[in-house]
Amino acid sequence: MRTVVTGAAGFLGSHLVDAFLARGHEVIGIDNVLTGSIDNIAHLFGQPHFSFFQHDVTNYIYIEGEVHNVLHFASPASPVDYLHFPIQTLKVGSLGTHKALGLAKAKKAKFLLASTSEVYGDPLVHPQHEDYWGNVNPVGYRGVYDEAKRFAEAMTMAYHRYHGLDTRIVRIFNTFGPRMRINDGRALPNFFCQALRGDDITVFGDGSQTRSFCYVDDLVDGICRLLDAEEHLPVNVGNPAEITVRQLAQEIIELTGSSSRIVCQPLPESYRDDPRTRRPDISKARRILGWEPRVDRREGLRLTLEYLRKRLGLA
Repeated sequence: MRTVVTGAAGFLGSHLVDAFLARGHEVIGIDNVLTGSIDNIAHLFGQPHFSFFQHDVTNYIYIEGEVHNVLHFASPASPVDYLHFPIQTLKVGSLGTHKALGLAKAKKAKFLLASTSEVYGDPLVHPQHEDYWGNVNPVGYRGVYDEAKRFAEAMTMAYHRYHGLDTRIVRIFNTFGPRMRINDGRALPNFFCQALRGDDITVFGDGSQTRSFCYVDDLVDGICRLLDAEEHLPVNVGNPAEITVRQLAQEIIELTGSSSRIVCQPLPESYRDDPRTRRPDISKARRILGWEPRVDRREGLRLTLEYLRKRLGLA
């Protein structure tokens, strides 16, 4: 089996490369390294079944020989990134998805799109199930990511319905674990780094907004199961254990033994559309994939802490 992973040098993409190599696949990784890091895949260089191309997938993708699976994971994924690279985010969600779908069509391969819980926007339905259409501000700061992914889903379904392409769509909820960037900009790595440095932990708003954090190994397992399943409509994959942002900050302070204080700051203008609640309904994943998360959040936080200590030179 030959599997192509776009965004292969990113946090999630690199873990997927590892997973498919472990399955015995030949894996071709593609990434322009805009927000990814070669460090995430450096351990794979020299392996006979892995090859890597530094390439922008908004341009034509050429792969010689057979391809059986195309997993499209290329995209900035944190608010810091897509606010800094708004045009690139829109292009990889639209043009990049088009080129990745074109590769899958040409090779008669399965195609799996990495979508996101952000397609639900600031939800009016809680928890979020796949039949909910969302509450998204298309002209807000976050719209460049939300609408890029919503467009990518629409294009994926168009290729499925018009061309008969064998497609999958995974809606990924907040995920964490080793290989997250220290300067990722999202709450979890920010809180860890601030706690380890003894700085105040900054929470935007009053910290009552909720998130649901899934450990990366669980997410990868869900994605692999979805690829193997016969389901073309979107499937939520995430951990339904909901926690407030303030509670997360407190857990990280306790885990690190830090003396950091939690300090609330006003929401920046670019965060005005920040979702107030986020929790997946994973009934469909349980039913179709036989999947649910197994790694407890505190255990996942402990494993992530070990990784970040090393990255910060504190281990």
